[in-house]
Amino acid sequence: MSDTLHSEMVKSDPAMAEQMRSGDGFIAALDQSGGSTPKALKLYGIEEDAYEGEAEMFSLMHQMRARIIKSPAFNGEKVIAAILFERTMDGEIDGVPTAEYLWNTCKVVPLLKVDKGLAEAEDGVKLMKPMPELDALCEKGVAKGIFGTKMRSVVDAANPAGIAKVVEQQFAVGKQILSHGLIPIIEPEVTISIPDKAEAETLLRDAILAQLDALPEGTEVMLKLTLPEVDNQYKALVDHPAVMRVVALSGGYERAEANDRLSRQTGMIASFSRALTEGLSAQQSDAEFDATLANSISGIYAASVAG
Repeated sequence: MSDTLHSEMVKSDPAMAEQMRSGDGFIAALDQSGGSTPKALKLYGIEEDAYEGEAEMFSLMHQMRARIIKSPAFNGEKVIAAILFERTMDGEIDGVPTAEYLWNTCKVVPLLKVDKGLAEAEDGVKLMKPMPELDALCEKGVAKGIFGTKMRSVVDAANPAGIAKVVEQQFAVGKQILSHGLIPIIEPEVTISIPDKAEAETLLRDAILAQLDALPEGTEVMLKLTLPEVDNQYKALVDHPAVMRVVALSGGYERAEANDRLSRQTGMIASFSRALTEGLSAQQSDAEFDATLANSISGIYAASVAG
């Protein structure tokens, strides 16, 4: 396994890898899937009665994402990467495949959400559903110029057995992704409202460290973690040689609080979704939309580089 992982790893685009590893800025999460799309569209000012069926819904979502990506402030100076839903990757912007447009026009590294949603809760966690088509999806992503992937599990309690299962599954799937020459983003989200959040985060950190220590030398992954209760809870992960980048999810915090929490974490950068698009509306003129997005990007960027 070690030789395989290492030989596949070096396939990664070196310019993209360097931007992911050390670029100033944050990751835009533009990867709402079927279940969360109606909510995202509603926040954008498009009610459910404005479209019929999945095709129309996803078409409107693609228009929203394309509007964000084409906005002048959305570029590699502050946005180092963007996570795409598979349908967005399969789509085009101005006749150019989305991933290609992102890198060649915006200098933003394209990443791909690969999970198929969450399984039923057990042991205080929600594991990822099986991904029988993962190898085919990774191959398609490589062909389209994708650099890395993202997959989400959820931790709802400081349950050692459950957290161990979440981390074990994330790294097992991560190794499968690495074998395709893609860099996985390991994302075990801790729910922000749970009473034992700090305890869950300590258990999670220690379980991730054990998995990182066991990776073959030269292997790199990324981590996407909920903003912690204890500042710099994840500093040991940031500093680990097997970690390309540690990014933070907003997890339901309003953007102001998310930025404030993030600014206190050394070496962590944002990977916000709802907090990025907060305040954007389909009804805004292009000038209003671009100004709102530029303001959001500037705030999230400042919080990302503050630590």
